[in-house]
Amino acid sequence: MKQITLQAQGGLDALKFEDVADASDPGPGEVRIRLYASSLNFHDYLVVSTPGFVKSPRIPMADGAGVIDAVGEGVTEFAPGDNVVSHFFPGWIDGADGPSSFQTTPGDGVDGYAREYVTVPAYWVTRAPRGWSHAEAATITTAGVTAWRALVVNGGLKAGDWVAVLGTGGVSIYALQLAKAMGARVVATSSSDEKLERVREMGADAVVNYRKIPEWGAEIRRLTEGRGADHVIEVGGAATLAQSITAARDNGHIALIGVLTGLGGEIPTAQLMAQQQRLQGLIVGSRRHQQDFVAALEATRIRPLIDRQFPLQDIRAAFEFQASGGHFGKIGLSIGS
Repeated sequence: MKQITLQAQGGLDALKFEDVADASDPGPGEVRIRLYASSLNFHDYLVVSTPGFVKSPRIPMADGAGVIDAVGEGVTEFAPGDNVVSHFFPGWIDGADGPSSFQTTPGDGVDGYAREYVTVPAYWVTRAPRGWSHAEAATITTAGVTAWRALVVNGGLKAGDWVAVLGTGGVSIYALQLAKAMGARVVATSSSDEKLERVREMGADAVVNYRKIPEWGAEIRRLTEGRGADHVIEVGGAATLAQSITAARDNGHIALIGVLTGLGGEIPTAQLMAQQQRLQGLIVGSRRHQQDFVAALEATRIRPLIDRQFPLQDIRAAFEFQASGGHFGKIGLSIGS
């Protein structure tokens, strides 16, 4: 089968497209999957682009979607022919206490889905939404479940709420779609007027160009009639968090889900405390969260927005496109035909 292997030294030059032995037959409790799609996330980019990130060769990519090819003894949840999608934290089945490391995350602590076939325990995957393509399903694992957990599981999103989404990447676009489907209002930020026009077409109620308005937190307060956003999807981290605190209403919820601007920095803790806001870091979600999200997608008929698809062998070009910041929504990988 075809496979991408990230050599131990890391960096985009260390991504190798190669022929390897086929995946093994499934043992008890396992399923074998013919993979057809993956999608790129910032976490994947960190893994593949950072020299020395992995200590031994690693198959990258946390997201994977395909068809079950065979099932092992004792598997009753799935059957050959079922469309399935991977899960980010295979051992986190349910409950509030999630992992605090990536030791079990495919494409990081263990081998991922940049390959044609994989054999894994059955609980490592869930069913894909009915009627979705594999390319669409592959967007669920990381970006989709993160937006769902931030707004619905942790945030308690309700109709009439204001949601602020930063940028137009995969999580932010999913958050916009979820918020609108559930009757909430959305204010979106970007440095591109063209992208802001696109989010308006998708239903955003207000937009802010943060390059033209550096104090965009105050602008979001103004646009929400001085109240501030009930929820902020904070993807930037160090360089944007202070503005997000200004943008959020008193007693509002800030979901810290990304570190696009750096791994650390100063936080205006006095302001956070005075406004009695809830700042919560989160990394994706549990298998139960994903199953609930799939049910919600089927009920709301939300479909993901995929900017561009790259064939597996062009994975480097896909990551270079991601690094350019030119994408709107998700970037996909096609694995075979």
